[in-house]
Amino acid sequence: MLIFDGAHLVLPDRVLAPGLLVIDGDRIVEVGVGSADGPMAGLWIVPGFIDVHVHGALGHDTLESPRGVATIAAHLPRFGCTSFQPTTFACPPAALEMLAGAIEAAMSSPSPEAARVLPAHLESNFMAPDYRGAQPLTELCLPPGAPADMATPGTATSFTAEDILGVIAAHRSAFGTVTLAPELPSALALIRDLVSHGHGVSLGHSGATLEEARAGIEAGARRATHLFNRMPPLTHRAPGLVGAVLDDDRVAVELVADGFHVHPVVMRAAIRAKRPERVMAITDGLAGAGLAEGARFELGGRGVTVRSQACFLDDGTLAGSRLTMDRVFANLVEMVGVTPAEAAMMTATVQARTLGLGDRGRIAEGLLADLVVLDAEWCVRQTLIGGAVVYAHDGSA
Repeated sequence: MLIFDGAHLVLPDRVLAPGLLVIDGDRIVEVGVGSADGPMAGLWIVPGFIDVHVHGALGHDTLESPRGVATIAAHLPRFGCTSFQPTTFACPPAALEMLAGAIEAAMSSPSPEAARVLPAHLESNFMAPDYRGAQPLTELCLPPGAPADMATPGTATSFTAEDILGVIAAHRSAFGTVTLAPELPSALALIRDLVSHGHGVSLGHSGATLEEARAGIEAGARRATHLFNRMPPLTHRAPGLVGAVLDDDRVAVELVADGFHVHPVVMRAAIRAKRPERVMAITDGLAGAGLAEGARFELGGRGVTVRSQACFLDDGTLAGSRLTMDRVFANLVEMVGVTPAEAAMMTATVQARTLGLGDRGRIAEGLLADLVVLDAEWCVRQTLIGGAVVYAHDGSA
Protein backbone atom coordinates (compact mmCIF):
# COMPACT_ATOMS: atom_id res chain seq x y z
CA MET A 1 0.00 0.00 0.00
CA LEU A 2 1.25 3.48 -0.92
CA ILE A 3 0.06 6.71 0.73
CA PHE A 4 0.66 10.11 -0.85
CA ASP A 5 -0.18 12.89 1.59
CA GLY A 6 -0.10 16.65 1.05
CA ALA A 7 0.15 16.95 -2.72
CA HIS A 8 -2.15 18.86 -5.07
CA LEU A 9 -4.39 16.14 -6.54
CA VAL A 10 -5.63 17.06 -10.02
CA LEU A 11 -9.11 15.52 -10.08
CA PRO A 12 -11.50 15.52 -13.06
CA ASP A 13 -13.43 18.53 -11.78
CA ARG A 14 -11.03 20.35 -9.45
CA VAL A 15 -7.67 20.44 -7.71
CA LEU A 16 -7.76 19.02 -4.20
CA ALA A 17 -5.04 20.57 -2.04
CA PRO A 18 -3.79 19.29 0.25
CA GLY A 19 -4.87 15.86 -0.92
CA LEU A 20 -4.55 12.29 0.26
CA LEU A 21 -4.15 9.48 -2.24
CA VAL A 22 -4.02 5.82 -1.19
CA ILE A 23 -3.01 3.02 -3.56
CA ASP A 24 -3.50 -0.67 -2.85
CA GLY A 25 -2.02 -3.02 -5.43
CA ASP A 26 -2.56 -1.53 -8.88
CA ARG A 27 -5.63 0.56 -7.95
CA ILE A 28 -6.48 3.86 -6.34
CA VAL A 29 -8.52 3.01 -3.26
CA GLU A 30 -8.93 6.37 -1.53
CA VAL A 31 -8.98 10.03 -2.54
CA GLY A 32 -9.51 12.56 0.21
CA VAL A 33 -8.27 15.56 2.16
CA GLY A 34 -4.64 15.39 3.22
CA SER A 35 -2.31 17.21 5.57
CA ALA A 36 -0.91 20.64 4.73
CA ASP A 37 2.49 19.56 6.03
CA GLY A 38 2.40 16.09 4.46
CA PRO A 39 5.56 14.71 2.82
CA MET A 40 4.21 15.46 -0.69
CA ALA A 41 3.45 19.13 0.01
CA GLY A 42 4.32 21.33 -2.94
CA LEU A 43 4.04 18.52 -5.49
CA TRP A 44 1.27 17.78 -7.98
CA ILE A 45 -0.22 14.39 -8.84
CA VAL A 46 -1.92 14.04 -12.22
CA PRO A 47 -3.25 11.10 -14.25
CA GLY A 48 -0.57 9.27 -16.21
CA PHE A 49 -0.15 10.86 -19.63
CA ILE A 50 -1.55 8.98 -22.63
CA ASP A 51 0.08 9.79 -25.97
CA VAL A 52 -2.10 8.79 -28.91
CA HIS A 53 0.34 10.01 -31.56
CA VAL A 54 4.02 9.19 -31.01
CA HIS A 55 6.43 7.73 -33.57
CA GLY A 56 9.46 7.38 -31.32
CA ALA A 57 11.74 8.81 -28.66
CA LEU A 58 15.39 9.04 -27.66
CA GLY A 59 16.70 7.82 -31.01
CA HIS A 60 14.24 4.95 -31.51
CA ASP A 61 11.34 4.58 -33.95
CA THR A 62 8.33 2.27 -33.89
CA LEU A 63 9.26 0.81 -37.28
CA GLU A 64 13.02 0.46 -36.78
CA SER A 65 13.00 -3.19 -35.70
CA PRO A 66 10.89 -5.78 -33.88
CA ARG A 67 12.25 -4.30 -30.63
CA GLY A 68 11.38 -0.70 -31.46
CA VAL A 69 8.04 -0.57 -29.68
CA ALA A 70 9.36 -2.23 -26.52
CA THR A 71 12.37 0.09 -26.41
CA ILE A 72 10.19 3.18 -26.74
CA ALA A 73 7.81 1.84 -24.09
CA ALA A 74 10.74 1.48 -21.69
CA HIS A 75 11.83 5.10 -22.25
CA LEU A 76 8.48 6.89 -22.02
CA PRO A 77 7.83 6.69 -18.23
CA ARG A 78 10.65 9.18 -17.57
CA PHE A 79 8.44 11.70 -19.37
CA GLY A 80 5.30 10.76 -17.43
CA CYS A 81 3.77 8.77 -20.28
CA THR A 82 2.07 5.65 -18.94
CA SER A 83 0.15 4.49 -22.06
CA PHE A 84 0.76 5.17 -25.75
CA GLN A 85 -0.34 4.35 -29.26
CA PRO A 86 2.77 3.46 -31.31
CA THR A 87 2.36 5.53 -34.45
CA THR A 88 3.58 4.78 -37.97
CA PHE A 89 4.49 6.63 -41.10
CA ALA A 90 3.05 5.24 -44.35
CA CYS A 91 4.94 1.99 -44.86
CA PRO A 92 4.88 -1.30 -46.78
CA PRO A 93 2.88 -4.34 -45.61
CA ALA A 94 5.98 -6.10 -44.27
CA ALA A 95 6.68 -3.22 -41.89
CA LEU A 96 3.08 -3.33 -40.65
CA GLU A 97 3.41 -7.08 -40.07
CA MET A 98 6.52 -6.47 -37.98
CA LEU A 99 4.79 -3.73 -35.99
CA ALA A 100 1.73 -5.92 -35.40
CA GLY A 101 3.92 -8.67 -33.98
CA ALA A 102 5.72 -6.21 -31.71
CA ILE A 103 2.47 -4.75 -30.39
CA GLU A 104 0.85 -8.13 -29.86
CA ALA A 105 3.90 -9.30 -27.92
CA ALA A 106 3.96 -6.15 -25.79
CA MET A 107 0.25 -6.34 -25.00
CA SER A 108 0.30 -10.06 -24.15
CA SER A 109 3.43 -9.84 -21.98
CA PRO A 110 3.71 -6.24 -20.79
CA SER A 111 6.86 -5.10 -19.04
CA PRO A 112 6.02 -3.88 -15.52
CA GLU A 113 8.55 -1.06 -15.89
CA ALA A 114 7.40 0.23 -19.29
CA ALA A 115 4.53 2.34 -20.56
CA ARG A 116 1.45 0.36 -21.50
CA VAL A 117 1.36 -0.38 -25.25
CA LEU A 118 -1.98 0.34 -26.90
CA PRO A 119 -3.16 -0.69 -30.38
CA ALA A 120 -1.28 1.32 -32.98
CA HIS A 121 -2.18 4.57 -34.68
CA LEU A 122 -1.51 4.18 -38.40
CA GLU A 123 -0.75 7.39 -40.26
CA SER A 124 -1.74 5.22 -43.11
CA ASN A 125 -1.05 4.83 -46.80
CA PHE A 126 -4.40 6.46 -47.60
CA MET A 127 -3.53 10.14 -47.51
CA ALA A 128 -3.67 12.95 -50.06
CA PRO A 129 -0.26 13.23 -51.79
CA ASP A 130 -0.30 17.03 -51.72
CA TYR A 131 -0.76 16.96 -47.94
CA ARG A 132 1.63 14.13 -47.12
CA GLY A 133 4.26 16.38 -45.51
CA ALA A 134 7.24 14.19 -44.62
CA GLN A 135 5.35 11.00 -45.45
CA PRO A 136 6.94 9.06 -48.35
CA LEU A 137 5.07 9.51 -51.62
CA THR A 138 6.12 6.06 -52.80
CA GLU A 139 4.18 4.39 -49.98
CA LEU A 140 0.80 6.01 -50.74
CA CYS A 141 -2.09 4.27 -52.44
CA LEU A 142 -5.78 4.77 -53.08
CA PRO A 143 -8.51 2.91 -51.20
CA PRO A 144 -9.88 -0.31 -52.70
CA GLY A 145 -12.46 0.31 -55.39
CA ALA A 146 -10.94 3.56 -56.63
CA PRO A 147 -11.19 3.85 -60.44
CA ALA A 148 -7.99 2.78 -62.15
CA ASP A 149 -7.78 6.03 -64.09
CA MET A 150 -7.58 7.97 -60.81
CA ALA A 151 -4.27 6.45 -59.75
CA THR A 152 -1.96 9.20 -58.54
CA PRO A 153 1.55 9.40 -60.04
CA GLY A 154 4.23 8.45 -57.56
CA THR A 155 2.03 6.22 -55.42
CA ALA A 156 2.98 2.73 -54.30
CA THR A 157 3.77 0.20 -57.02
CA SER A 158 5.19 -2.68 -54.96
CA PHE A 159 1.99 -3.36 -53.03
CA THR A 160 -1.72 -2.61 -53.18
CA ALA A 161 -4.34 -1.18 -50.85
CA GLU A 162 -5.64 -4.70 -50.43
CA ASP A 163 -2.22 -5.79 -49.16
CA ILE A 164 -2.26 -3.09 -46.46
CA LEU A 165 -5.83 -3.87 -45.44
CA GLY A 166 -5.02 -7.57 -45.38
CA VAL A 167 -2.42 -6.97 -42.67
CA ILE A 168 -4.91 -4.90 -40.69
CA ALA A 169 -7.55 -7.62 -41.04
CA ALA A 170 -5.10 -10.27 -39.84
CA HIS A 171 -4.14 -8.26 -36.75
CA ARG A 172 -7.28 -6.38 -35.69
CA SER A 173 -6.24 -6.12 -32.03
CA ALA A 174 -2.87 -4.55 -32.90
CA PHE A 175 -4.28 -1.62 -34.86
CA GLY A 176 -6.50 0.91 -33.13
CA THR A 177 -6.69 4.07 -35.23
CA VAL A 178 -6.24 4.75 -38.94
CA THR A 179 -5.63 8.25 -40.29
CA LEU A 180 -6.86 8.82 -43.82
CA ALA A 181 -8.02 11.54 -46.23
CA PRO A 182 -11.81 11.40 -46.69
CA GLU A 183 -11.77 13.01 -50.15
CA LEU A 184 -9.92 10.11 -51.77
CA PRO A 185 -12.06 7.98 -54.09
CA SER A 186 -13.79 5.17 -52.18
CA ALA A 187 -12.53 6.57 -48.86
CA LEU A 188 -16.01 6.72 -47.34
CA ALA A 189 -16.54 3.01 -47.94
CA LEU A 190 -13.16 2.35 -46.35
CA ILE A 191 -14.08 4.44 -43.30
CA ARG A 192 -17.30 2.49 -42.86
CA ASP A 193 -15.48 -0.83 -43.20
CA LEU A 194 -12.77 0.08 -40.70
CA VAL A 195 -15.31 1.36 -38.16
CA SER A 196 -17.43 -1.78 -38.58
CA HIS A 197 -14.41 -3.84 -37.57
CA GLY A 198 -13.75 -1.82 -34.43
CA HIS A 199 -11.06 0.58 -35.63
CA GLY A 200 -11.16 4.29 -35.00
CA VAL A 201 -10.76 6.57 -38.02
CA SER A 202 -9.02 9.93 -37.86
CA LEU A 203 -9.21 12.52 -40.63
CA GLY A 204 -5.87 13.98 -41.63
CA HIS A 205 -3.16 14.54 -44.25
CA SER A 206 -6.05 15.77 -46.30
CA GLY A 207 -7.18 18.62 -48.50
CA ALA A 208 -10.86 17.88 -47.87
CA THR A 209 -13.50 20.53 -48.32
CA LEU A 210 -16.07 21.16 -45.62
CA GLU A 211 -18.52 18.85 -47.39
CA GLU A 212 -15.96 16.07 -47.90
CA ALA A 213 -14.87 16.22 -44.28
CA ARG A 214 -18.46 16.15 -43.07
CA ALA A 215 -19.09 13.10 -45.25
CA GLY A 216 -16.13 11.40 -43.55
CA ILE A 217 -17.59 12.17 -40.14
CA GLU A 218 -20.98 10.84 -41.16
CA ALA A 219 -19.25 7.66 -42.37
CA GLY A 220 -17.86 7.18 -38.86
CA ALA A 221 -14.63 9.18 -38.40
CA ARG A 222 -14.45 10.54 -34.85
CA ARG A 223 -10.98 12.03 -34.64
CA ALA A 224 -8.79 14.57 -36.44
CA THR A 225 -5.02 14.06 -36.79
CA HIS A 226 -2.72 16.93 -35.68
CA LEU A 227 -5.29 19.67 -36.24
CA PHE A 228 -4.16 22.48 -38.58
CA ASN A 229 -1.09 20.54 -39.76
CA ARG A 230 -1.15 18.99 -43.25
CA MET A 231 -4.61 20.30 -44.05
CA PRO A 232 -5.80 23.55 -45.69
CA PRO A 233 -6.14 26.54 -43.38
CA LEU A 234 -9.57 27.57 -42.18
CA THR A 235 -10.86 30.64 -44.00
CA HIS A 236 -14.10 32.53 -43.57
CA ARG A 237 -15.54 31.29 -46.87
CA ALA A 238 -13.91 27.85 -47.08
CA PRO A 239 -13.86 26.26 -43.62
CA GLY A 240 -12.54 22.96 -44.97
CA LEU A 241 -11.51 20.05 -42.77
CA VAL A 242 -10.52 22.35 -39.90
CA GLY A 243 -13.94 23.96 -39.84
CA ALA A 244 -15.74 20.62 -40.07
CA VAL A 245 -14.00 19.07 -37.06
CA LEU A 246 -14.14 22.22 -34.93
CA ASP A 247 -17.86 22.44 -35.62
CA ASP A 248 -18.75 18.83 -34.79
CA ASP A 249 -18.91 17.74 -31.15
CA ARG A 250 -18.60 14.08 -32.17
CA VAL A 251 -14.98 14.63 -33.21
CA ALA A 252 -12.00 14.76 -30.84
CA VAL A 253 -9.02 16.65 -32.24
CA GLU A 254 -5.30 16.10 -31.77
CA LEU A 255 -3.20 19.19 -31.06
CA VAL A 256 0.60 19.19 -31.22
CA ALA A 257 1.33 21.33 -28.17
CA ASP A 258 4.83 22.63 -28.84
CA GLY A 259 3.94 26.20 -29.84
CA PHE A 260 5.57 25.70 -33.26
CA HIS A 261 3.30 23.27 -35.07
CA VAL A 262 0.40 25.43 -33.90
CA HIS A 263 0.82 28.96 -32.55
CA PRO A 264 -0.31 29.33 -28.90
CA VAL A 265 -2.98 31.85 -29.94
CA VAL A 266 -4.45 29.31 -32.36
CA MET A 267 -4.19 26.56 -29.75
CA ARG A 268 -6.19 28.71 -27.35
CA ALA A 269 -8.81 29.39 -30.02
CA ALA A 270 -9.12 25.70 -30.87
CA ILE A 271 -9.46 24.69 -27.23
CA ARG A 272 -12.16 27.30 -26.73
CA ALA A 273 -13.99 26.09 -29.83
CA LYS A 274 -13.82 22.39 -28.95
CA ARG A 275 -13.59 22.74 -25.15
CA PRO A 276 -10.91 20.75 -23.32
CA GLU A 277 -13.30 17.78 -23.26
CA ARG A 278 -12.71 17.19 -27.00
CA VAL A 279 -8.99 17.99 -27.34
CA MET A 280 -6.18 15.44 -27.16
CA ALA A 281 -2.80 17.11 -26.73
CA ILE A 282 -0.13 15.00 -28.44
CA THR A 283 3.59 14.97 -29.02
CA ASP A 284 3.74 13.72 -32.63
CA GLY A 285 7.22 12.90 -31.35
CA LEU A 286 9.77 11.31 -33.65
CA ALA A 287 12.95 9.43 -32.73
CA GLY A 288 14.38 12.88 -31.99
CA ALA A 289 12.00 13.43 -29.07
CA GLY A 290 14.02 13.91 -25.91
CA LEU A 291 17.28 14.40 -27.84
CA ALA A 292 19.40 17.55 -27.82
CA GLU A 293 19.27 20.17 -30.53
CA GLY A 294 21.49 19.17 -33.45
CA ALA A 295 20.99 15.42 -32.97
CA ARG A 296 20.60 13.38 -36.16
CA PHE A 297 18.51 10.32 -36.94
CA GLU A 298 16.94 8.59 -39.93
CA LEU A 299 13.28 8.40 -40.88
CA GLY A 300 12.58 5.83 -43.57
CA GLY A 301 16.14 6.18 -44.84
CA ARG A 302 16.00 9.98 -44.94
CA GLY A 303 18.12 12.18 -42.72
CA VAL A 304 16.44 14.23 -40.00
CA THR A 305 17.87 16.91 -37.72
CA VAL A 306 16.54 17.97 -34.33
CA ARG A 307 16.26 21.76 -34.34
CA SER A 308 15.13 24.07 -31.57
CA GLN A 309 11.51 24.13 -32.77
CA ALA A 310 11.00 20.59 -34.11
CA CYS A 311 12.50 17.84 -36.31
CA PHE A 312 13.16 18.55 -40.00
CA LEU A 313 14.12 16.47 -43.04
CA ASP A 314 17.33 17.51 -44.77
CA ASP A 315 15.26 19.21 -47.49
CA GLY A 316 13.68 21.47 -44.84
CA THR A 317 10.34 19.64 -44.59
CA LEU A 318 8.82 19.65 -41.10
CA ALA A 319 8.85 15.96 -40.13
CA GLY A 320 7.42 16.00 -36.61
CA SER A 321 8.09 17.23 -33.12
CA ARG A 322 10.76 16.73 -30.46
CA LEU A 323 8.13 16.91 -27.74
CA THR A 324 7.66 14.61 -24.79
CA MET A 325 4.43 14.44 -22.80
CA ASP A 326 5.81 16.21 -19.73
CA ARG A 327 6.54 19.23 -21.92
CA VAL A 328 3.08 18.97 -23.48
CA PHE A 329 1.53 19.35 -20.03
CA ALA A 330 3.87 22.21 -19.11
CA ASN A 331 3.24 24.02 -22.41
CA LEU A 332 -0.52 23.79 -21.98
CA VAL A 333 -0.30 25.43 -18.56
CA GLU A 334 2.49 27.94 -19.16
CA MET A 335 2.24 28.74 -22.89
CA VAL A 336 -1.47 28.29 -23.59
CA GLY A 337 -2.74 29.30 -20.15
CA VAL A 338 -5.12 26.47 -19.30
CA THR A 339 -5.57 25.25 -15.74
CA PRO A 340 -3.75 22.12 -14.48
CA ALA A 341 -7.11 20.34 -14.40
CA GLU A 342 -7.73 21.22 -18.06
CA ALA A 343 -4.19 20.18 -18.98
CA ALA A 344 -4.72 16.81 -17.27
CA MET A 345 -7.95 16.38 -19.19
CA MET A 346 -6.19 17.02 -22.51
CA THR A 347 -3.17 14.81 -21.74
CA ALA A 348 -5.00 11.81 -20.26
CA THR A 349 -8.76 11.96 -19.74
CA VAL A 350 -9.89 12.69 -23.30
CA GLN A 351 -7.49 10.12 -24.70
CA ALA A 352 -8.76 7.41 -22.36
CA ARG A 353 -12.38 8.23 -23.18
CA THR A 354 -11.76 8.38 -26.93
CA LEU A 355 -10.01 5.00 -26.90
CA GLY A 356 -12.59 3.41 -24.60
CA LEU A 357 -10.13 2.93 -21.72
CA GLY A 358 -12.47 3.24 -18.78
CA ASP A 359 -9.88 2.07 -16.25
CA ARG A 360 -7.48 5.04 -16.53
CA GLY A 361 -7.10 8.69 -17.44
CA ARG A 362 -8.48 10.12 -14.20
CA ILE A 363 -7.68 10.16 -10.50
CA ALA A 364 -10.64 8.38 -8.96
CA GLU A 365 -11.21 5.46 -6.60
CA GLY A 366 -11.19 2.10 -8.36
CA LEU A 367 -9.13 3.18 -11.36
CA LEU A 368 -5.63 2.05 -12.26
CA ALA A 369 -2.92 3.86 -10.33
CA ASP A 370 -1.21 5.17 -13.47
CA LEU A 371 0.01 8.50 -12.14
CA VAL A 372 2.63 11.21 -12.52
CA VAL A 373 4.12 13.26 -9.68
CA LEU A 374 5.20 16.72 -10.88
CA ASP A 375 7.08 19.50 -9.13
CA ALA A 376 6.14 23.18 -9.23
CA GLU A 377 7.97 23.58 -12.57
CA TRP A 378 5.94 20.68 -14.04
CA CYS A 379 8.97 18.38 -14.17
CA VAL A 380 8.43 14.66 -13.59
CA ARG A 381 9.55 13.49 -10.15
CA GLN A 382 7.91 10.06 -10.24
CA THR A 383 5.88 7.96 -12.64
CA LEU A 384 3.68 5.14 -11.36
CA ILE A 385 2.21 2.40 -13.53
CA GLY A 386 -0.23 0.06 -11.83
CA GLY A 387 0.78 1.41 -8.44
CA ALA A 388 4.50 0.72 -8.92
CA VAL A 389 7.08 3.50 -9.14
CA VAL A 390 8.72 2.82 -12.51
CA TYR A 391 10.59 6.10 -12.75
CA ALA A 392 11.96 8.38 -10.05
CA HIS A 393 13.94 11.53 -10.74
CA ASP A 394 16.40 10.69 -7.96
CA GLY A 395 17.30 7.46 -9.74
CA SER A 396 15.75 5.10 -7.22
CA ALA A 397 13.64 3.38 -9.87
